[in-house]
Amino acid sequence: MVCACSATAMAERASGYCALFLAVLLVLSCCESGESEFAMMGQRKGINNTRPCDEIYVVREGETLQTIAERCGDPYIVEENPHIHDPDDVFPGLVIKITPYRDTY
Repeated sequence: MVCACSATAMAERASGYCALFLAVLLVLSCCESGESEFAMMGQRKGINNTRPCDEIYVVREGETLQTIAERCGDPYIVEENPHIHDPDDVFPGLVIKITPYRDTY
């Protein structure tokens, strides 16, 4: 059976498939950001995140040096970052050096 479709019908069908594809991408992107929100809520509630911190760390909104030190295992953040003059003046986007500290006993 041969389909004698006009160019307009084929374009409408292709347009419908593109719209469906974009809707699926939109739904998937919403699900992905939801997972990040759940991870942030877990961090706020004290659930330990076992992912190690990178040596170069960018401060995110709502973080303090104490929360970063606890999460990354580096109690000497202020001493290792001479550009931090006031430990209370930490803002999102601030770049700091992290050196995880490990107990040797």
